[in-house]
Amino acid sequence: MWYLVIAKDHPGTLAQRLASRADHLARLHDLNKQGRLKLAGPMPAIDAADPGDAGFTGSALVVEFASMDDARTWVSADPYFNAGVYASADIFPFKPVLP
Repeated sequence: MWYLVIAKDHPGTLAQRLASRADHLARLHDLNKQGRLKLAGPMPAIDAADPGDAGFTGSALVVEFASMDDARTWVSADPYFNAGVYASADIFPFKPVLP
């Protein structure tokens, strides 16, 4: 099953986000190599591709897992949680239609 993950950042955690980005991306690359990542990216805090010091409000992901529990387990182990970047993550079943 596919899942939409909306993770929300704690305010003022841009430095922690940048410091843990490589570890965060490594997990996403692994998931992508397994064919279980459809989409991943940060949500800028302002309407700009590079928000600079404004930072990000969170991340959006579309990932595939066998169950909601598996998705929760994977998301909860994200380096951004460990670094104090993510305040929360909502996970929803998702049915890809296009493209």
